[in-house]
Amino acid sequence: MDIFARIISIILPVFSVILIGFGYAHWRGETVRADMAAVNRVCMEVLAPLLVFSALASKDFDLAHNRWLILASVLISLGSAVLAWPLASFLGYDKRTFVPPMMYNNSGNMGLPLTVLAFGPESLSAAVALFTAATFVYFSFGVRLLQHGHQQHRGATLFALFKSPIMVAMILGVLFALLHLPLPRPLYAAMKLLGDASIPVMLFVLGIRLIDIRFKSWGIGLVGAIACPVVGLIMACLLDQFLPLTVAQRGQMYLFSALPPAVLCFMVAEQYRQEPDKVASIVLMGNLAALFFVPLGLWLGLPAAMH
Repeated sequence: MDIFARIISIILPVFSVILIGFGYAHWRGETVRADMAAVNRVCMEVLAPLLVFSALASKDFDLAHNRWLILASVLISLGSAVLAWPLASFLGYDKRTFVPPMMYNNSGNMGLPLTVLAFGPESLSAAVALFTAATFVYFSFGVRLLQHGHQQHRGATLFALFKSPIMVAMILGVLFALLHLPLPRPLYAAMKLLGDASIPVMLFVLGIRLIDIRFKSWGIGLVGAIACPVVGLIMACLLDQFLPLTVAQRGQMYLFSALPPAVLCFMVAEQYRQEPDKVASIVLMGNLAALFFVPLGLWLGLPAAMH
């Protein structure tokens, strides 16, 4: 299959599900928000944690084998923040508004299905490792940056992070991977079945979430939409020079680095009242720009992985 045809076959199903969610939200209007609140809660508290745990606790997942890929996720997230910081200073943006979305991309509800379609079902556990490492970095450092100047939130979010179901699932999954603890096959099958359901649900919910985001503050939105994947790809190119990644891991790293800002960044900015309209614009325009940058990331990562 031609490389460009392969890229189209990878991104089309993902963006189609997002578009269906967006269309459903327009059709149902205001009532969909109340309906999706329950769906989102189930996804974040049950389905996604089971996806993380079942992937990390899988007998096919080798923590030592994926250690360099996990390190790449951490360094891309932190490095993107370092590169975005002077850009925010130069353009006069509030760093608490601009930097966090640059360091936390949509590696969950967009990155997971893209990775599976691009590199096969066996890549899911490594993609989950990328996602959980990036989530940890965001809540450890990105939210800490947001907390600066918000005294009433100091310390609360980091503590809440370790109580959240998805982080509990990550910690337990890592322990099972390190200790090679076995799970009864029927129990593991049930957990994986529920966990796998989170992927299309997260894409659908992403489409619905986008209806709440407007093009207000389009200037910072356009800059952020370009800066997020560009700084990520710069970091990936630098890491590619010295990290001993396998061919498949290299492809996953480039795809991960090209993803747009996560919708969660908007939700957290709204929680902290940190210019949520500007963060919303970054997220919306970033997800639109993904139609260009995701194929670019796949083009950089797929050629070697296809041989």
